[in-house]
Amino acid sequence: MIGRSNGLAGAVKCGRGFTESSVNVSRGGATTAPNFQVSGPPVLCLIVLVTFASKITVTRLLLVPFFGAFSIAYGLGVRDGNPLEWQRWTALGIFVTSAASDGIDGWVARRFDQMSEFGAFLDPIADKALLLTAIVTLTLVDWGPGGWRLPLWFAAVVILRDCIILGGIRILYSAHRKVKIAPHWSGKVCTFTQMVAIAWVMLKVIPLPPSWPCAVAAVFTLWSAIIYIREGMRILKQPPALRP
Repeated sequence: MIGRSNGLAGAVKCGRGFTESSVNVSRGGATTAPNFQVSGPPVLCLIVLVTFASKITVTRLLLVPFFGAFSIAYGLGVRDGNPLEWQRWTALGIFVTSAASDGIDGWVARRFDQMSEFGAFLDPIADKALLLTAIVTLTLVDWGPGGWRLPLWFAAVVILRDCIILGGIRILYSAHRKVKIAPHWSGKVCTFTQMVAIAWVMLKVIPLPPSWPCAVAAVFTLWSAIIYIREGMRILKQPPALRP
């Protein structure tokens, strides 16, 4: 029978000609991805075929540099006294589209049985790339008069939390503990409040300073960091995972 997708539908090694191929089938419950071996000297690189859900995630990741470019361009226009509103709305549109695609790729993966290790690995990277790019760019440049930007301390809190989590994962792996990369509900609340703070700056609808939503987001950011630290300490007390 046809096997369940593992995110990487197959790989093609480029060269002069094909010598061997296989199809994506399930053997004893394990999925075998298509593998095309090529004779002759290597001429080209590796072509990776991914599921539709993973393609959405990859697209979201590729949109991040464009968001950053338009965000900085608009901020420089504000500094020079000649902001171009189409740049602001383009950056906002990219941000909203990317944020919405986060839910779409997850729905597609669940609805069409496209859950994969590749998607689980790439999805948080794409999310974090979008958030950190938005926070850093909106901290470096003003998006309005009177210092209408994210405060520097807020960016420091967010980056510190992420560094703590990444460092904790590295420690657990070094101690041979089994680490399951799965989002905690506190992390989702943290992400939501951070997005509210970003949207507060980009929309410029409410006249209250951005420091107000940033203060709320910072509380949930630190709270999330504490929860992940406690979870890491709990895992560290468990016996080491047996290596195969």
